[in-house]
Amino acid sequence: MFKTFKNALKVKEIRQRLLYTFVMMIFIRIGCQLPIPGTSEAAIASVMADLSKSDAYSFFSAFTGGSLEKMSVFALSITPYITSSIIMQLLTIAIPKLEEMQKDGETGKKKIQKITRYVTVALAVIESVAMAIGFGNKGIFGDVSSMTGFQYFATMFTVVVTMTAGSAVLMWIGERITEKGLGNGTSIILMINIIARIPSDLVTLYETKVKITATNNRSIGAAVLAAVIIIAVIVAMIAFVVLLQGGYRKIAVQYAKKVQGRNMVGGNSSHIPLKVNTAGVIPVIFASSLLQFPIIISSVLGKSAGDGTVWGTILKVLNSGSWFNTTSLKDFAFTGGFVIYAILVIAFAYFYTSITFNPIEVANNMKKSGGFIPGIRPGKPTEEYLTKILNYIILIGATGLLIVAGVPIIFSGIFKASVSFAGTSLIIVVGVVIDILSKMGSMMVVRNYKGFLD
Repeated sequence: MFKTFKNALKVKEIRQRLLYTFVMMIFIRIGCQLPIPGTSEAAIASVMADLSKSDAYSFFSAFTGGSLEKMSVFALSITPYITSSIIMQLLTIAIPKLEEMQKDGETGKKKIQKITRYVTVALAVIESVAMAIGFGNKGIFGDVSSMTGFQYFATMFTVVVTMTAGSAVLMWIGERITEKGLGNGTSIILMINIIARIPSDLVTLYETKVKITATNNRSIGAAVLAAVIIIAVIVAMIAFVVLLQGGYRKIAVQYAKKVQGRNMVGGNSSHIPLKVNTAGVIPVIFASSLLQFPIIISSVLGKSAGDGTVWGTILKVLNSGSWFNTTSLKDFAFTGGFVIYAILVIAFAYFYTSITFNPIEVANNMKKSGGFIPGIRPGKPTEEYLTKILNYIILIGATGLLIVAGVPIIFSGIFKASVSFAGTSLIIVVGVVIDILSKMGSMMVVRNYKGFLD
């Protein structure tokens, strides 16, 4: 591995791409430390202390690398761009004009990308306005009740412009990393934000579950056992995610021989690689965001889960922090929210895969090129066969996602060991690392070096 990495650094293009990616990462982390004008550190700490009790807050804070809790210029992170990209993918299926653009080669893709940027800015404006008003009412920008109309407008305008500009800059950085760096820029931004939270999470985990103090009366044996269990779970989760992300089902494809001029061509065989985790981390993000959205809005409006009202009970069911709580049977009943979460993950896995992989189109392309699956007739039978195999694979992949996302939730509920780098975050980090290594490996193979994954 080290020898392979050493060989990679011998390639000038790889060195340049690595350096460019590293410089952009440093710039991102600097931006995450710069507070929005008009805020004070004391006010931010006071407001965020209340919000930090919400599991929904922890979910979004993990993706922002702590910039949300510091109300930095990158508080919105890259999430508006991700949402915009997903919206455009959905609209491409629903709107024929966009579908034509997508099929129009590089020119069409550039047009869709341009529209995506505009949608990103619009979403960033909407989100920043909501956050500015919500946090402003909590006093994060000072006493808004004592401000004149012009002062209030000027403060809100500054906050909205700053946060929107920060999100737009991250969008631009992500596109530049994709073009001049290594890997997908958007994924790398998420990865560096998640990694930035790992040291503090590990310290918290150590202090709460391993460290021996006079107050907890923890024995040395219990501390060692807790450390071994934590390390074993983390290693096992990483290994499982690597298997999940790298798993494929290969569908054999045979091409018929045909005569071109005086030569007989074709007759070769290939395969269609169907990923086990076909939808990636999108189903988990969709399901988590859908459940956490009402909690975020309610917390901004001053409503809390478990306040005795019907709405408070609903919020507690939706809050993953209430799941698998074994304190009492009544508390454990809120774990019913996990069932809703599991159904949403599986549903989104099928839905998103249906958008990104079209069996009808694949079957038609195979038929046009003279290809067929051994034992399966071209056309409709091939489409039905691919759909059947794909449905099995999606269920396996969705189950794997539930295991990865569910284990940290279970440990958090039973043992109160909550970390931000597990579950969804772990899938993102491992997926990005594999993507970077694959890209470096392919660049090295071209130059007659052995790749990372060989």
